[in-house]
Amino acid sequence: MPELSAGDTAWILTSAALVLLMTPGLAFFYGGMVRAKAVLNMLMMSFLCLAIVPVVWVLYGYSLAFDGSNGGFIGGLGKLGLENVGPDALTGTIPEFAFVAFQAVFAIITAALISGAIAERATFRGWAIFVVLWITIVYFPVANWVWGGGWIFELGAIDFAGGTVVHINAGAAALALALVLGRRVGWRRDPMKPHNLPFVMLGAGLLWFGWFGFNAGSALGANGTASAVWVNTMVATAAAILGWLLVDVVKQRHATTLGAASGAIAGLVAITPACAFVSPIGAIIIGVVAGALCALAVSLKYRFNFDDSLDVVAVHLVGGVIGTLMIGLLATETFTGDPALEGLFYGGGVDLLGKQAVAAGATIIYSFVIAYILGILIHRTVGFRVTEDAEVGGIDLAVHVEAGYEFTPAAGPSSSHAAVSAAARERSVQA
Repeated sequence: MPELSAGDTAWILTSAALVLLMTPGLAFFYGGMVRAKAVLNMLMMSFLCLAIVPVVWVLYGYSLAFDGSNGGFIGGLGKLGLENVGPDALTGTIPEFAFVAFQAVFAIITAALISGAIAERATFRGWAIFVVLWITIVYFPVANWVWGGGWIFELGAIDFAGGTVVHINAGAAALALALVLGRRVGWRRDPMKPHNLPFVMLGAGLLWFGWFGFNAGSALGANGTASAVWVNTMVATAAAILGWLLVDVVKQRHATTLGAASGAIAGLVAITPACAFVSPIGAIIIGVVAGALCALAVSLKYRFNFDDSLDVVAVHLVGGVIGTLMIGLLATETFTGDPALEGLFYGGGVDLLGKQAVAAGATIIYSFVIAYILGILIHRTVGFRVTEDAEVGGIDLAVHVEAGYEFTPAAGPSSSHAAVSAAARERSVQA
């Protein structure tokens, strides 16, 4: 029987806190990329996920994802409201409650990632309804498929920390909602540049910091796997920044802060499914490839004329697919511990690559179709897009009755001069 490990428990609870920090980090990252008139709404879309998802997770989400399905589609109902999860119950060497907490924060950020594709134009009530429905119908089943003993797990495809469950899942849903809500007013005509690049860099830094909990915490213990994953996460991210900036320099002849921040996220996304299965050299290769290809993928929205406001598709969908498929190329027995889980470049043939492709493809199709249907239903009932006047005037004021920035007129030259003159006259009289 496994015994409780205090060290493993401390690491998982710390990792859960790190992953929780990623959602406010994402709020800053996305918030800086929108225009000033939409920054509060962007922050609130992430914070709404922080409010909704934990409640739904405890009520029924954990049960649907992890109550076992034996190769099926979804878990059972034996742990509704965390029934039968006691403080002494263990998952491996950690309390089951620690596992509940760790998986909860994954669900939170997955939903929040989608918001970037529909920035500046989604109704707050429509977003709230979508989050509840999407995590219930899409996220919980997919988490079960991959991590809860479902059919992808039984197929033999592998995803260490969420390439399919988190990033491909969110990226496909983001594409669906971008198509449902349509393009922003003035898209491709008006400048829609990030209003606060320091926010973007701060958000990227917080995401990178939290991602060590995201990836290394998925080892579910303070062990050698967690250490190797930590190193792979670090070098893949660094390499991806270089890959993205290289594309920036070739295309624009400038290395941009937005490119550096986006490259970091692309590398983090791509290494997530593969971080425990490849060597550090493999991680560098994944990072460089993801950074360059995700940078090039940004132009897809212009080619196909869809408005993915903050490039969720280019970074998360494309990056998630890259990382998931490259497991089939670069996985090595040294890290997987299983000779049947070796990539093509290590003599493993195409079997693993094929399984990874099936997992990625199934997740894309399922998430896209359900998200598109949900988006249409919400749009035609309660409404999923703000009015044109609200969008043009600023969604912050229209939806939240607040502004991100209050500018108070400074004293003009004439008033300042008058104040100085009055003070001089007073001193003269006193003298």
